[in-house]
Amino acid sequence: MIARLSGIVGELGEDFAVIDVGGVGYLIFCSSRTLSRMPAVGEAVQVAVETHVREDHIHLYGFVDAAERAWFRLLTTVQGVGARVGLAILSVLTADELVQAVAAQDKAAVARANGVGPKLAGRIVTELRDKVGGMALGGGIDVSETASSATPDGEEAISALVNLGYSRGDAFNAIAKAGKELGQQAPLESLIRFGLKEMSQ
Repeated sequence: MIARLSGIVGELGEDFAVIDVGGVGYLIFCSSRTLSRMPAVGEAVQVAVETHVREDHIHLYGFVDAAERAWFRLLTTVQGVGARVGLAILSVLTADELVQAVAAQDKAAVARANGVGPKLAGRIVTELRDKVGGMALGGGIDVSETASSATPDGEEAISALVNLGYSRGDAFNAIAKAGKELGQQAPLESLIRFGLKEMSQ
């Protein structure tokens, strides 16, 4: 199994790159995010690789870093998410944004990817929620530290911020931080006030 390639960029396409390693060109499929961070043709590169072996083919998928590859592996455990859909999701969301979207159960964020409808987006954020425990959210918040956002007051505070025009992901992050700072039993008014202050910074 190929886990990493270090070589020279031989070709760049819309959804793939060819990496020349010791005279052999390896075709790897990539997200648009990874391709945008590739060096120019003829320059040295190193990519993390996931190898898929099937009866009728062997495909290599390349990633800018191990975090993106880890998310690819996670995403493709969800029924209905194949390799191409996984790459489509990684083309629109970074690893950090995916952690936040799953923690916030933000289906709309995931549904921005080509080939992902509302039903599949809902399945993705639901099935992966338990699997991202302990992964860092923006601002140093941990998914496992966001219990306050799951309380009735936390959900109401998130809804209040969303109704004011903030995205669910940003609202979730702000209320999670509020819970960490004020305690999980903080009243609704305090959560909203803290959340608004956080958003305005």
